[in-house]
Amino acid sequence: MIQLKKITVLFLLITVGINAQSTYKKWPDIIRKNDDAWFASAEAKKIAENVLLYQRNIGGWPKNIQMQQELSPQQQKDLIELKKTAAETTTDNGATCQEMLFMSKMYAQVKDERYKESFLKGLNYLLEAQYDNGGWPQFYPLKKGYYTHITYNDDSMVHILNVMKEISEQSDFYSIKPSKEIIEKTKKSFEKGIDCIIKTQYRQKGVLTAWCAQHDEVTLAPAKARAYELPSLSGKESAKITLLLMSVERPSPEIITAVQSAKAWFEKTKITNLEEKRVVNDAGKIIEKKMIVTQNASPIWARFMELDTNEPFFCDRDGIKKKSLEEIGAERRNGYAWYTDEPKGVLKKYAAWAAKNGLKVSGIETSAKKKDNFFTVAQDGSGDFTKIQDAVNASPSFPYEKVTIFIKNGTYTEKVRVPEWNTHLAFVGESKEKTIIAFDDNFSKINLGRNSTFYTYTVLVEGDDFSVSNLTIKNTSGDKGQAIALSIVANRAQVSNCIISGNQDTLYLSGKEAKQYFKDCYIEGTTDFIFGSATALFENCIIHSLKNSYITAASTPEGTAFGFVFKNCKLTAETSATAVYLGRPWRIYAKTVFINCDMGKHIKPEGWENWSKPEAEKNAFYAEYNNKGEGFQPTKRVSWSHQLSKKEAEKYTTENILRDSIQNWHSK
Repeated sequence: MIQLKKITVLFLLITVGINAQSTYKKWPDIIRKNDDAWFASAEAKKIAENVLLYQRNIGGWPKNIQMQQELSPQQQKDLIELKKTAAETTTDNGATCQEMLFMSKMYAQVKDERYKESFLKGLNYLLEAQYDNGGWPQFYPLKKGYYTHITYNDDSMVHILNVMKEISEQSDFYSIKPSKEIIEKTKKSFEKGIDCIIKTQYRQKGVLTAWCAQHDEVTLAPAKARAYELPSLSGKESAKITLLLMSVERPSPEIITAVQSAKAWFEKTKITNLEEKRVVNDAGKIIEKKMIVTQNASPIWARFMELDTNEPFFCDRDGIKKKSLEEIGAERRNGYAWYTDEPKGVLKKYAAWAAKNGLKVSGIETSAKKKDNFFTVAQDGSGDFTKIQDAVNASPSFPYEKVTIFIKNGTYTEKVRVPEWNTHLAFVGESKEKTIIAFDDNFSKINLGRNSTFYTYTVLVEGDDFSVSNLTIKNTSGDKGQAIALSIVANRAQVSNCIISGNQDTLYLSGKEAKQYFKDCYIEGTTDFIFGSATALFENCIIHSLKNSYITAASTPEGTAFGFVFKNCKLTAETSATAVYLGRPWRIYAKTVFINCDMGKHIKPEGWENWSKPEAEKNAFYAEYNNKGEGFQPTKRVSWSHQLSKKEAEKYTTENILRDSIQNWHSK
């Protein structure tokens, strides 16, 4: 029995997630004040001095500090000493992100440049703390232990990405406007973060589900944190992650798949027969917590669920799993949030989000969209079509919204053409390795004269604003001369997480003033296996040479600012390939640049070849910057190629390369 003397005990049936009325006694509550004028008050300025003191020189802040509490002279002196230590700087429990918001609100009312500088230092801290794979650790500089894991816990990474999103979109959320260079960095940071989220979504027996509160920073697998925070699927953290993905304008096929999968998992794992009963004292502290069986209760979700079965579990500080909340001790039972209602926000917003993106809801089209915005192709007859081309033919011409063709696993032996009138079309495969489009045409087989190459495609894209993700496109004719796997003669095309496989002339990229984007792809071939006149950016791709020959053969039109640009790519080869050129000019104004790429030893020291066209040495633009690997030998490159300066390399941003209208800055 609980002894009640000076404590008044209140029995309340509380819906999980509803907070008590704010009293503004806590630091986060002060930051969320909506009274703009208060941030110009003497009280606010005094608190701001504390916030400035707590910020370390590295830019971050420690967590769980009541910044509004008055500091003694000795405490102020101690904090000045701590500034240079970077001790306990973190993004956990809202730290750093919330202090940046406070500084932004202060600067909006009081143009003290120290507030602006503090905000920008905080932003730089967040940018520096990001892993190359897009995630963030809990503490930076890195602190030993589970703190190095990619941390979704308590929505830490979501908070950071929301900062990056607001700044990269140049919204009015923050009063402080960084430089264009910083804005570009936040844009890249956001894209990397979303990519990390996509890659860490857990597959349960091949089906995408949700996320763990933390993931290993190397393997990306669900990871353990504290003794009672075991690898699991998180009902809480996964909600904010999904809402963040839903906030992305013009979501990629990968984002759409991630949201759909998470929503389906939330539907599957919701609990509608339990409510949480809390016993609190007059100070608002929970002194007892129980789960009560209730019919038709408002849905809640467990904080931790088994990775393979979705079964809720609970842990005490001994790390031993229990099947019910009652089985763990009072300290952890009452001092931790074991259930949440946050996924209700996802389910509430999903229908509108699906309608906006032309998707089906529970197998039925939303009233705002027609049936011709989404098709499924499946060889077993479970979809709308069994052939991809039939789905393309059924798609509307020049639609106002994106049309998605979801392709289930299987090998589709067919030539697929996306005509010029089928714009805004998206191919989304069920899986990169098992969704395969293949055909075996080659130059000799086509036999239509000197231009036979262009008829050999497996997939031909003529419609603008095309995207394809999560599948393989192959030309299976073998090493029998020119044989295109993917031919894109369209503008604003995007290819992500795909395998493009062939031999000679694997990938043809063209189209009048066309801009095309390849991300996280594997592209392999032999001679000139990436060729054409388009402006194309390749990021984080593996470029694999099957034999000694040439990787690129650009035919960039005269006066075009960019041709083929490879950034953060890895150049690999079969063991038999030991002498591969980066490129040769199909036309004399060819442009090809490699930036931050890892080049294997198969790349020839001279790097480039003129294709018996001396005039190309004066007109072509072949360049590199900051590459690495045995194949990067800048001092041995042909004299007519270039090693970019840092300033020159900075012009190769995604925005500059891919925007539709651009000045020829090479002439400036």
